[in-house]
Amino acid sequence: MGLNDFILGLNNLETIVRAPGSFKFTPHTVAAHSYRVSSIAQVLGDIEEHHGVKINWKSLYEKALNHDYTERFIGDIKTPVKYANKELRGMLQTVEEKMTEEFISQEIPKEFQEIYRRRLFEGKDDTVEGEILSIADKVDLLYESFEEIVKNNPETVYREMFLEAIQTIQKYKHRPSVIYFFEEIFPELLDKSFYGKDDFIEQVNQYL
Repeated sequence: MGLNDFILGLNNLETIVRAPGSFKFTPHTVAAHSYRVSSIAQVLGDIEEHHGVKINWKSLYEKALNHDYTERFIGDIKTPVKYANKELRGMLQTVEEKMTEEFISQEIPKEFQEIYRRRLFEGKDDTVEGEILSIADKVDLLYESFEEIVKNNPETVYREMFLEAIQTIQKYKHRPSVIYFFEEIFPELLDKSFYGKDDFIEQVNQYL
């Protein structure tokens, strides 16, 4: 028993495509998403620190880097399916947690098991770092879906994902990084010409 299987699992994440079942011009993998979320969390952490918030950087990086590692066990399930009802979401979470615990018990050396329980179980908690992870995860979804929107992807799911991401990020509007994001970063994202932009911006403004 060593850490070999944990490292091999990183290869699995490179083969799991996000938003399965929907046509996309630019496919994204869970591995790429984890890297982007970590980088976005770093940016948000910098903004928070600039506003006097103390950041536990080790915790933030651990949460961001590992937040979707367990998708190697169950894959990336489409958001509408995951959140179809609370019972289904609870069942999926139970399966994921059980498989994660079995993986840690069987593949991680005993001296490191508590470390990996901390890293691989739910990181989106009510700590500053947990909230930053939740925001960063949705910011990446925002950019990922917007990339398809500006390419005139006919799948309506990407507009739905974009608007849902805005709604979720807005739940953390008490965070300085969210205020900064919508004031300084978000307008630049939208500053592109694409078909149907006026109607889309009108929809977006309803969520801001």
